[in-house]
Amino acid sequence: MANHKHIAHDLLTQAHPAPLAASIFVDKVLHKPLHLRPTSPDPTSQDARAKRRIQRLRKKEKWQRRLKVKPLSAKEKRDSGIYEIPDAAKKYEIYVPLHTMWVGYMWEILGMKMDKKAFVTANSAGSKLASADFHGAEVTIVRSRCVGMVGLAGIVVRDTKFTFQIITNKNELKTIPKKHTIFRFEIPQPESTQSLNEEEATTEAKKEGNVNLVFELHGSQFENRAPDRATKKFKQRNMKDL
Repeated sequence: MANHKHIAHDLLTQAHPAPLAASIFVDKVLHKPLHLRPTSPDPTSQDARAKRRIQRLRKKEKWQRRLKVKPLSAKEKRDSGIYEIPDAAKKYEIYVPLHTMWVGYMWEILGMKMDKKAFVTANSAGSKLASADFHGAEVTIVRSRCVGMVGLAGIVVRDTKFTFQIITNKNELKTIPKKHTIFRFEIPQPESTQSLNEEEATTEAKKEGNVNLVFELHGSQFENRAPDRATKKFKQRNMKDL
């Protein structure tokens, strides 16, 4: 039987000595691993029906990717006006129940519902107040670079990154920038908010020794959205504007 040499062996013998050429030929040519694709289907094993099914599934998957809903951009949200409050909803009475719910929410996160005689300090409640949601809070502007805004009071109906939108008792929607503005808000006793007679509630609170909590909020330190503020960790540090 004639010994047919491989052309690669002939080429290697021309560049290397015979023993080295034989070793390279065995390692690099004869024993070279072949990387196959086991997931590739055998063309001969597929019938016409299977091919049509695969094409139909690929076409359906491509169409479903096109139908995936994309989130609206900031410009599209502004143009659609989804965040604008209609004129029919700009009434102070509509948001009074929201303020009542917010008072209960604040007393709950401060731990005052369980122990009404608890002592609130900056160390114990500062981080909770800093991460609280102020939708429904009744705030009063006590200091601002815009003198015309000082004294405005109302219920917060929208808490954006840089502004507070409030509804005043005159059914007016005001947009107040947070920067260089100090807001004051009060957390009354939950019982006083549920009573219809404010004078009786005040007298009863004085008899029981209950005092409403009053805080001042520096808007320059709250320039973030409510969802981001809820997950943010606040650390105590000195602030120049205080």
